[in-house]
Amino acid sequence: MPPTEAGEETGDASAVEQVAEQLDGSLQTGGLDESDEEAGNGAVMERKRKRRGKRGGRKKGTDASTAASTEATVANGDASSTSSVAAHPSLRGISHDFPDGVYPAGEQQDYVGEQAYRTTSAECREQERLLVDVVGAARKAAEVHRRVRAYMRPRIRPGVRLIDMCEQLEAASRALIEADGLEAGIAFPTGCSLNHVAAHYTPNKGDTTVLQASDVMKVDFGVHVRGHIMDCAFTVAFDERYAPLLEAVREATNAGVREAGIDVRLSDIGAAVQEVMESHEIELNGQVHRVRCVRNLSGHSIGPYHIHAGKTVPIVRGPASGRMEENEFYAIETFGSTGRGHVHDEGECSHYMKVYDAPIMPLRLPRARQLFSTINKHFGTLAFCRRYLDRLGEERYLLALKHLCDAGVVEPYPPLADVPGSYTAQFEHTLLLRPTAKEVLTRGDDY
Repeated sequence: MPPTEAGEETGDASAVEQVAEQLDGSLQTGGLDESDEEAGNGAVMERKRKRRGKRGGRKKGTDASTAASTEATVANGDASSTSSVAAHPSLRGISHDFPDGVYPAGEQQDYVGEQAYRTTSAECREQERLLVDVVGAARKAAEVHRRVRAYMRPRIRPGVRLIDMCEQLEAASRALIEADGLEAGIAFPTGCSLNHVAAHYTPNKGDTTVLQASDVMKVDFGVHVRGHIMDCAFTVAFDERYAPLLEAVREATNAGVREAGIDVRLSDIGAAVQEVMESHEIELNGQVHRVRCVRNLSGHSIGPYHIHAGKTVPIVRGPASGRMEENEFYAIETFGSTGRGHVHDEGECSHYMKVYDAPIMPLRLPRARQLFSTINKHFGTLAFCRRYLDRLGEERYLLALKHLCDAGVVEPYPPLADVPGSYTAQFEHTLLLRPTAKEVLTRGDDY
């Protein structure tokens, strides 16, 4: 069953103020810039001092109102966003632009072969009417994802601290989705994995990693409405040398999307993806590399509040069992690498998720019981990261978190990496196999 308890908000208001100040400055200067951190940038610092002065001079009644509005932004999936983000024209709540609640459809592809009859079938059209609420929620989340991508693209550039980038993206997501507890909000932590790291990296508190012009970064983020998750990713590279790698993975993802459909064998999708991906080559430092599929990563089915709902969509040939079925959501994601095409755990863990069907376990540590209650209340079975716990005001929780992992009720997801010196890329879309058509919900003008 999907989680239903949203609960009251708690958290660290100072963390919200810090994010609000950062966002306010970035919106006025066109994004987060490494020059903002330089002591010589007097104009930026002066603007910040003036804003702080204005906040300090407000009346008590205004201060209380502001505090009430910002405290609701503390946790993943909260009720509103910081005033500075919400005030930006492109980041007001999505419902303002769609007051009738009808959101744009994604790219629709007709079924072919034995399923072609569905396009005109009266029975299938009648079945589709039963999906109206599900499709509406999914399209709302997909439109938010497209708009956040458009907002963030010009703000992702060399010199940006990754932790700042992630917090800005997440604040924009909360503002647009009109975050409301577990009814709507962020679906999982923002991934910003670099170079040979393919997935599951987001900065923990204190991480000062800065994006470099030579980096290849996978931007993987998700939003949800009533548990209907849009899982979508793209790759950023500033050096044209990496263009063939990105093109290979983008084309492979599109091949997987084209192949997907009702009653399609999952193994057939893997074969189609691999054929396209590994037909590409890239030259780096005078050496030609074949682009390899990362064979131990894959796409997956998606259920309500359940990011990995049980079916695996491979990206290589193999004896994968199972078929796609009507009304299922799928994340079609492919990873390409200049390395071995096989990833392993590497580095400090940041991603965690409550096990979807977690057993009822007696937890010996009181601190672990309290932390598990916090996880249930604010995230349910959606993924979270350590930064999200920090935003809730949790402190000294690592031992308790380890206890939950050891007990088998929370699963850690450490960064996944190929061999050092290699480069990886990722593209991903979420689609829905409606009775009458396949809808690529997250398709946009960008990819």
